[in-house]
Formats: sequence, C-alpha cells, structure tokens
Amino acid sequence: MNLFSNQDSSIEGNSRARIPLADRMRPKCLGDFVGQENLVGVGKPLQRALESGRVTSLILWGPPGTGKTTLARIIAKTAQMDFVLFSAVLSGIKEIKSVMRDAEKIRQSGRQVLLFVDEIHRFNKAQQDAFLPYVESGTIVLIGATTENPSFEVNAALLSRCKVYLLEPISHQNLVALMNKCLSDKQQGLGNEQVEIDQEHLSKISLFANGDARVAYNTLEIATQIALPLPSGQKQITNQILKDAMQQRVLLYDKTGEEHYNLISALHKSLRNSDPDASLYWLMRMLESGEDPLFIARRLIRFALEDIGLADPQALVIAVQAKEAFHFIGSPEGNLGLAQAAIYLATAPKSNALYKACNKVLKDIKNSLVEPVPLHLRNAPTRLMESFGYSRDYQYAHDFPDQITDMCCMPESLKHQEYFHPSQKGYEKIINDRMKVWRDKIVKIKKNKQSES
Repeated sequence: MNLFSNQDSSIEGNSRARIPLADRMRPKCLGDFVGQENLVGVGKPLQRALESGRVTSLILWGPPGTGKTTLARIIAKTAQMDFVLFSAVLSGIKEIKSVMRDAEKIRQSGRQVLLFVDEIHRFNKAQQDAFLPYVESGTIVLIGATTENPSFEVNAALLSRCKVYLLEPISHQNLVALMNKCLSDKQQGLGNEQVEIDQEHLSKISLFANGDARVAYNTLEIATQIALPLPSGQKQITNQILKDAMQQRVLLYDKTGEEHYNLISALHKSLRNSDPDASLYWLMRMLESGEDPLFIARRLIRFALEDIGLADPQALVIAVQAKEAFHFIGSPEGNLGLAQAAIYLATAPKSNALYKACNKVLKDIKNSLVEPVPLHLRNAPTRLMESFGYSRDYQYAHDFPDQITDMCCMPESLKHQEYFHPSQKGYEKIINDRMKVWRDKIVKIKKNKQSES
C-alpha cells in the first residue's frame, strides 16, 4: 500500500470539501447548463456563436445566481480561450493595464483571451473606457457581468461594442432539478452524505432561493451540515433544520438600482389599474425589502394628484394623512396607514384631467407670447396706476346675478383656450355639470348684451 498516494487522495478530498457546493456544482459544458434556454438552447444566439467559433464581446445582465460567471467559463472552454477573471470591486485602471499587457503577450503567442469582468457596473466611466482599445483591437474578448441595467451603468461607447444578453432568474422547476442532481452526485455534490429530504422541502428551498441557484445550493449545504446523522448514517432534513438553514429570506432589492424603480413602477401602475390586491402586494414587498416608507408616501401623494385629481379630492387628503400617520407612529404600525391609503387610491375613481390640463397650460406658456396681465385684472392701489387704466372695466362677480360675468380673464391671444375638461367620474362629474351651467350662463349674458346693443 502506498501511504503517500492515500495521503494525497485524502488531501484532495478535504480540499474539495472546502470548496462551496455552489462552485463544485458549476456545469462544465453547455449541455449541462440549466436555464437560459432563450440563449443557450439549440439554435439560440450563444449556442450558434459557439458552434461557428465567432465569440464576440458580451454583457451578461441578470440577477445573482443565474449563471453569468459559469456561462463565461463555458464559453472560454468551448472556444479554447484563456479565461481571466477580473473583479470590478477590487481593481482600478492600474490593474486593468497590467492585465491588458498580459493579454497582449498571450495573444502574441497565438492564443486568445476571454476577460470576464464581474460586476462591471461598479467601474466608473474612465475605467470602462480603458477597455475600449483592447476590445476594438481584438486583444481580448470582453464578457461583463452586471446585475444592473446596462443602459444606465455601462457607458455608451463600451455598450455599442458589446452584445447584451438578458439572463432570467432560474425557474422553480429547474432549481428543484439542480438540487436533486446535486443530491445524487457522488463526485461533486452531496451523493456521499446520505441526505434524506423530501420534494416538498426542496420546493421550499427553491421558493426561498427566488431564482438564485447559488442561494439554493448554499441553503441545501447548510441544512446538510447542521443535520445530525441517524444511527443508520442518514442525515434527515426536517422542517426545523430547514428553517434554521434558511433563517430570513433576503429579497432582491437595491434602493438606488433598477429594482427600486421596477417596484415603484409596479405599485403606481397597479394603483392606476384600480387593483387593490396588486397594489398592496407591491407596497408591502417594498417595505419588507427595506424601502424608505416616506418615499412610498410621496409616491402615493403624487398618484393622488396625477391619476385621481378632482375625481375624488379626498384621495389627496388620505394620502397626506397616511404620510403624517407614519411620521407620528413610525414602523411597523405606520405601514398600515400607507396600506390603507394604497387601497383607497386603488379603488377611487380615476381621472388625469387635472394633470393633462396643467401640461397643456405649460405648453402654451412655453410656446406662446408672454403677454402682460390685462389691465382690468390688475389692482390699482394708487391714483397713478388708476390713471393708466389699471382695474378699469373690472366686473366684481358678487355684484352680478349668480356671481357670474362674461369678463375674459385670459391673455388676449388665449381668450378662447380651454384647458380643464373634467371626466364623468366621481366628483369631476359634479364639476363638469357646474362648468356646463357656468358656460351656458355666460353665453346667455353675451346674447343679452348683444340684443340690448
């Protein structure tokens, strides 16, 4: 027996055990890659590019744990390129130039370099610009990975030289399939651990992982580590062990990133669509993710103004009161005030008549002559001003029947312009009826004046 060979084998096994399960289970070829069928399936863009041998620079955009790093490694291996991993978190322009010098040497030796830049969105514009000459000259094939929208986080010059591929969260079914494969894999997975876990618990892990394969593997690995072996040697994953392994679910959210805008957009559009259930869901999801409640309160107030307006004047009052209630009692009780406001706004009659009227007024202000205020609408606190015609011909409404006159209150060039057209919804129907009566009376007054003259 060779003691050294056994020792080497033991060291190798221990070394492998220290590697996180998620890294050990990375697929090595495109055929083993699970998910992203829209990119790597038969006849799809990346699969065709690899078959043709023409790999160009790419930006892989998607949430964590969807296979961006793994896909880059598979592309490099399939295309027989040198894979260089580069982290935007730890590197600057000095490191970029150093790596590029090494890449140039490798290229001169007849090999091509695939430079994988993890979290490329963390590089500033100058750092991103440093890649441009090397991408253009073909010194490297650049694959950047980002969880943020490249439209905002990758500069235009670099973006124009890269094809952007969107990676979706891994489906629930695929995550369960990956974990089942891991449990039976005796070389890289948990096949030697004698883990006993039912499909219901795997389903719970999948839901907890929320499309992130790394989270799913890590949770399964922790559950296996904390489970005490039975006399038979089996490790049974119970409900309690699963709870301990999962602890608290962390929702994907970044208060300054795209998900912040995606969720507030979902809330606003659910309110506009008069869907109280969806409105409540998006509101509570933002609060649970750590969003500033006052940011949500401001959005509710904005919604009351823009999308409800005078169809229900009480909507603005409710929204402002919700903000004040949160200010007064804080979280978590104050969250109920925001939820109450959201449901009220979702179920209130909708109208954007006020919003449209204001926009139309602004357009006329910008595009028409800025005329002085008509003399009859000006005050005349001095005799000099009175002598110039200030306040002359002003008609005091209370001196007339129904407090209505035919006096024009608009600038001359806009005297026939109408801006506010109330809807037939809620209180705006009452306003619409009042405006119709007002306009009819003005027409009648003008006819009477014409007949008298």
